[in-house]
Amino acid sequence: MQELEYVGAGGSVGFSGMSMGTGLGVPFVAAEPRITAAVFGLAGGDTLAEAAARITVPVEFALQWDDEMVPRELGLALFDAFASGEKTLHANPGGHGGVPAFELESSQRFFTRHLIG
Repeated sequence: MQELEYVGAGGSVGFSGMSMGTGLGVPFVAAEPRITAAVFGLAGGDTLAEAAARITVPVEFALQWDDEMVPRELGLALFDAFASGEKTLHANPGGHGGVPAFELESSQRFFTRHLIG
């Protein structure tokens, strides 16, 4: 992304991934210093906690309160594990596939705030 003219070598880059995208993205963001903000959600578990503890960039995290695939306690524990001084939790009622459409708009505002500034 930083090779694109409108981003530039020192430009801000974000990561967004839900469910499996969080499972893959948390270790990636923890290891990649060029990522400056991240949106995660619909995941949890002890296996991600160590990597999450190394993430200090701003994080927005979406959790479905009635998620049948990821118990809320695991999602809350992952959110708690992020070392970011700026992290926001969005909890909504419903199952794993029921993330409200307005969460996409929230993610867009989050990235506008942190990447465009």
